Amino acid sequence: QVQLVESGGGLVQAGGSLRLSCAASGRIFSQYVMGWYQQAPGKQRELVATINSGGITKYADSVKGRFTISRDNSKNSVYLQMGSLKPEDTAVYYCNIKTYDWLGSAYDYWGQGTQVTVSS
Repeated sequence: QVQLVESGGGLVQAGGSLRLSCAASGRIFSQYVMGWYQQAPGKQRELVATINSGGITKYADSVKGRFTISRDNSKNSVYLQMGSLKPEDTAVYYCNIKTYDWLGSAYDYWGQGTQVTVSS
């Protein structure tokens, strides 16, 4: 079992910045993908950015050049630095980890979500 605790959401004006943090605890295998997803009201949850155990990152087109995902392996943590925020970035942001055991079986966990609201 893995627990994810998010922090850093809030209200910010358009053009501003926020940094989200997610700390993971529990049984995490050496192979994993950690990331952030967003869910706006009435919409499906969508990928924002991911980083894998090899340090490879992936971003949604809508956030490329504005958001940066990073990690601190010593703290089992992942971060999302959000810049040049737009009202359309308003959503609940969820931290996710997919970790894979030696058989290749995947274990998928979600945080509780943190609200990001960008005012115009």
